[in-house]
Amino acid sequence: MGNSYSGRRGGKRTTGDMWALDIRKIERAGRLTAGQSFNWQWSRRGAVVANINIYTDTDRVTLDYRTKQRDGTWMAMNYTVRIAHTPCHFGGQRAWWLCPHCGRRVAVLYGGQRYACRHCQRLTYQSTRNTPESQAFARADKVRARLGWVPGIAFPPGDRPKGMHQQTYERWLLRYYTLSNQALGASNAAMDKLMGRLKQMNL
Repeated sequence: MGNSYSGRRGGKRTTGDMWALDIRKIERAGRLTAGQSFNWQWSRRGAVVANINIYTDTDRVTLDYRTKQRDGTWMAMNYTVRIAHTPCHFGGQRAWWLCPHCGRRVAVLYGGQRYACRHCQRLTYQSTRNTPESQAFARADKVRARLGWVPGIAFPPGDRPKGMHQQTYERWLLRYYTLSNQALGASNAAMDKLMGRLKQMNL
């Protein structure tokens, strides 16, 4: 299951190095109601690269998976992660993981030999190692993910998510267009900079 959780204080790994278990994605997929049993997967370039079995209860889930040890052997993991809920401004509730290690309320757990929050895993955000233009595209894609759209600003905007108020949707839409314009501007700036360097090399 990827990198193991060691709690070490060594060089910083990034969130992109780990398997991110995002409770928002699970909830949007309709998989968070009690009494469900399903397999959650991670894919790269269309191929499944990791998966985990999840069993849901009223206020917790059970994670069931195998993790590869340093000696190459596999170890079975099975433990519960508690869930908390907070009220949303426009009604309903929002679900959060309670980190199994520190009890923090977080939206994403990272695995790892064991799943824990970013702080317990001592991770830095992947964006801190990205270029400004890639960070801008990533922020725009986060809004697309929030709205349930296909990732990539090259694709047209999708429809308003079911159950989302029109006013809320319009705010997200404005944020998306602002971020996508920033992403395109950053990309054009990077291209101009590259072209300037190429011209200098030809002198």
